[in-house]
Amino acid sequence: MNDQVLIDKAKAGLGDRAVEIANPAPRRIFIRVKVDDLLEAVGWLKNEAGFTHLATISGVDLGQSFELLYHFANNFTCVTIRTEIPRDHPRLPSICSVIPGAILYERELQDMFGIVVQDIPDGRPLVLPDDWPAGNYPLRKDWKYERPPEVIPGGKK
Repeated sequence: MNDQVLIDKAKAGLGDRAVEIANPAPRRIFIRVKVDDLLEAVGWLKNEAGFTHLATISGVDLGQSFELLYHFANNFTCVTIRTEIPRDHPRLPSICSVIPGAILYERELQDMFGIVVQDIPDGRPLVLPDDWPAGNYPLRKDWKYERPPEVIPGGKK
């Protein structure tokens, strides 16, 4: 299926739920949706367009908001579903009911950005150590790294 056929299919299938559809390069399609339409858009992409492989979920701290990018791929095209959530209330629905493998990426979003993923089957921390301080999210722009004091075994005290 070429890009234009998929774009036309997305416009017909998603209707007003697709806020924007862009084709910035061959075999790359971006579909922007509101966060309330995310689950439905992912379901459409899987069930109607046949995109069953979620390559990754990326997050970007835009300052006042976070942009989430859900990257899907098949043998011909990469489709990215984009949505934005406010920084002061960072919540979005889990897509695990549609794409079960998304759980690892969603757990990473929680760890690294402090985004609350609603209805995630297992919300335990994934990447950060168990003793990581609460409220510290390494991929937020305002996070400051404080290097712990260096301890050299057998060194001077």
